[in-house]
Amino acid sequence: MNRFTILFGILAIFLLAGIRIIFEYKRAIKFRFGKYIKTLNPGFRWIIPFIETIQIVDIRVITFNIDSQEVMTEDNVPCSIDGVVFFKINDPERAVLEVEEYKFAITQLAQAALRDVCGKVELDTILSKREEMGKNIKEIVELETKEWGIEIIDVKIKDIQLPENMRRMMANQAEAERSRRARIILALAEEQAASKLLEAGKLIDQSPSAIKLRLYQTLSNIAAEKNSTILFPFPEEMLPNQEKKSE
Repeated sequence: MNRFTILFGILAIFLLAGIRIIFEYKRAIKFRFGKYIKTLNPGFRWIIPFIETIQIVDIRVITFNIDSQEVMTEDNVPCSIDGVVFFKINDPERAVLEVEEYKFAITQLAQAALRDVCGKVELDTILSKREEMGKNIKEIVELETKEWGIEIIDVKIKDIQLPENMRRMMANQAEAERSRRARIILALAEEQAASKLLEAGKLIDQSPSAIKLRLYQTLSNIAAEKNSTILFPFPEEMLPNQEKKSE
């Protein structure tokens, strides 16, 4: 093996060692002797081995969970609340140079913001206005992350865990509310039925023939139910006109 072959082999290894392929959804922060040089775009790239290094940054929307946080609401109800954060890196250079471990930093900010926002409102507000609570948390986190070139897309409250006694109390309250609504519906139905009966009574009073028709209908229904003899008092004035027999 001659000297030329050895040199060629060393050069080939040197060139191959510097090859980097950057995917479309990533960017690479390039450093030379530890100093920032530029941001590399997607494609085939080459860096000087042992002199230059790169740090890959994913620019897609990234999600992470906010671990369950113990919160005391404004009305002194202890609860555990967790959530999820959606964010995106708009400026890879600042995300790498301005903050160490940006994902960990966002996690800490989101946890603190969740405790702060939910601790200032009552439990009913948290349960009924989750979207609004998420927006408030997002605004607080964004105040810091925008300086790092990071955009907070959204923050969602996922789950709210309550103490067992509070869950029983809320279940009883919900049952009482359902019972109240049922009674209201029944009362409205009875009111409407009474109104219709009153209208029907007025109509019958104004029309004697309607009374006869209703009586005939009642007798027909009774006769159809059982095959038995029924004695039913029948008003004489409702019989067809007949000549009275003289004694």
